[in-house]
Amino acid sequence: MAAFERLSRNTSRSFAARPGECSETVNAEIKSLYRRPPIKPKPNMCIEGMPSEMLMKIFSYLDAVSLLCVACVNKRFYHLANDKNSQVDLTCVIWLKIYSGCFPPKRTIWKTKSVQTETVSLSCAPIQDRKPGYWKKEYVLKQIAAITTRVMQLVKPVDPYTGLPSRIKKAIKASGLSWMIVLKDRNGKEHVMEQADLSFKDTSVTIFWYSASWPCLDILSTLKLFGVTPLLLDQSKAPSKNGPRRRSLIAEYDLSNLTESNVALGANKLVQLFSLNPGLLVGLWKGKNEIALVMASLHYHQLLERSTLGSATVQYVLPPNKPILDDVDPEYGLHDYDLHLDMHSGSCTYLCGTFKSLFCRKGDIENGYLRLTVVSLKDNAKHVPLIGTVGLSWETDAFKGNVKDCYVMDVTLLDETRKPFWCFSAPVCMELSSKASSLYDYMGCVYTTDYADSEVACVPYKFF
Repeated sequence: MAAFERLSRNTSRSFAARPGECSETVNAEIKSLYRRPPIKPKPNMCIEGMPSEMLMKIFSYLDAVSLLCVACVNKRFYHLANDKNSQVDLTCVIWLKIYSGCFPPKRTIWKTKSVQTETVSLSCAPIQDRKPGYWKKEYVLKQIAAITTRVMQLVKPVDPYTGLPSRIKKAIKASGLSWMIVLKDRNGKEHVMEQADLSFKDTSVTIFWYSASWPCLDILSTLKLFGVTPLLLDQSKAPSKNGPRRRSLIAEYDLSNLTESNVALGANKLVQLFSLNPGLLVGLWKGKNEIALVMASLHYHQLLERSTLGSATVQYVLPPNKPILDDVDPEYGLHDYDLHLDMHSGSCTYLCGTFKSLFCRKGDIENGYLRLTVVSLKDNAKHVPLIGTVGLSWETDAFKGNVKDCYVMDVTLLDETRKPFWCFSAPVCMELSSKASSLYDYMGCVYTTDYADSEVACVPYKFF
C-alpha cells in the first residue's frame, strides 16, 4: 500500500509544470513547424500532363468523330487534334490515315523509259507538301459531299399527286437530320431540348418535344427551332448527340406574351394549346403557367434546304415563285392548278384528297394575292368525307390525351407545271358556324376553319 502511494506521488510530479512552462513549450513546437521545409505534394498523373508525343499516340487510335470531340476538351487538345502543333507533325499523319482509309486516293505516275504506268498510293506522298490541316479539311468536305450526293439522289423521285419528293423519309435518315428547340430566358441562358418523337405523313413531318424538366414560362423570352445534322455521319451507327453537329435556324418565336398575343386553339381537362406561326404549337398545363409539350409541323417542300442550308443565326431564304399569267387570253388569269389537302393529328388521318384543274380570273388576283375556289358548295360530287372524330392527339412522359376539333392542316398548291407554288403545314381548329347550310339535302351543323399568316391572307374551309 505504501509503495502504491509513493508511485502515485511520483507520477503526479512528472506531469506537473510551472506556470507558463506549458505555453512556452507549445510555442516552441509551433515555431519549429514553420522552420521545416514544406512537404511537396505527389504529382497527379493526368492525361493533360502527358507529353505531346504520348498524347498523339493515344489520338491515333481514335476515329474522326472522336478526334473532333477531343478537340473540344481544352486548348491544348484542340491544337493537337487539329494539326496546329508545332512540336510534332503527327496529327497530319493521323488525318492522312483516316482520309486514306475512307477515300483511298490513287495517283498515276508516267515513266519516261516505259509506256506502262504505275499507280502509287497518295499516302506515300510527302506530308510536308501539304499545309497544316489539309487532310482534315479534305476528309470533312468529302464526307459532306458524299452524304449530299446520296440525299440528292433520294429526293429526285417526285410523287405525281403531291409534286413533292416521294422518298423524303429515307433522305432524312440518310442525312442524319433531326430537330431541336432552344429556349432562351431573359438572362440569356439557353435550354436545349432534343426531339422526342416524329410522325411522317404524305406532305409533312410532325415533331414532338415533351419533358419533365421544362424551364418556367415566366422567365422565357424566345424559342428557336433548328434543324441539326452531324458533321460526320456514320451510316452504321445512330447519330450521336455529343458529336460535332451543325445547326440551321428554321424559325424563331416570341414567348414573352404567349397567352396574350397568340391564338388558343383548344383545350381539354389537362392542357391548353396555343398556335404560333409558322407551324408551332405550345401546350400549357391547364391552370398553370408551365409548358407541357411543344409540337412543330414542317411541310416537305424544301424541308431539307431549310433544315440544313441555314446557319445558327440566319434562316435559309426560300427563292420566290412568281405565277405566269396566260398569254393567250389575258382575262383568263391562272389555270390548271392542283391542290393537295391533308387533315391529320400526327397519328390519325381525317382527310386526304387532291383537287385538280383549279383556276382564277384575272380579277381574282389583287395586291399579290389570288383567290381559288377549290370545291363549290353546290357541287356534291367533289365533296370529300371526313374519317373519324377530329381531334389533336398529344402526349408527355406521364400523360396523353386528345383536344377535340383541333388538327394539323397540310396544303400543297401546284402550278400548271406541277411544281409546288405555295405550301404550308400548321395546327388549326374548326369552329361551329352560325350560318345554316345552303344545301337542301343536308340538315346538320356547319364548321369552318380559318388560317392566315404572313404569306396568305386567309384560307377558309367549310365542313358539313
